[in-house]
Amino acid sequence: MKLKEVAEALNLKLVTKDLSEDALYVDVEGGYVSDLLSNAMGQAQAGMLWVTMQGHQNVAAVASLIGLAGVIVAGDAPVAEETLHKASVNDVAVFTTPLSAYDVVGKLYTMGVVNED
Repeated sequence: MKLKEVAEALNLKLVTKDLSEDALYVDVEGGYVSDLLSNAMGQAQAGMLWVTMQGHQNVAAVASLIGLAGVIVAGDAPVAEETLHKASVNDVAVFTTPLSAYDVVGKLYTMGVVNED
């Protein structure tokens, strides 16, 4: 499933500025949920969609480093301007939603976004 399809299905708001069109057409290979950056760095894998409530700039750095499909900041948590800048520079799609992380993950699972381990 393409990232753009996930975003549309969940009515996510894209907050990354100047994102390339290609970034929205990456395949979502699975998902990861955590608010601990160290956990995401150690356990998330390239192509996954990361669900978190963290909005500081290191989220964009970790997503870029791992090669994640994108980041969903849940619960209407604020996303720092520095995060949006870093996401734009690294072509990382960051979305926001008023849904809780629990609800986002449940919806992703029912859509077929599952980890193949």
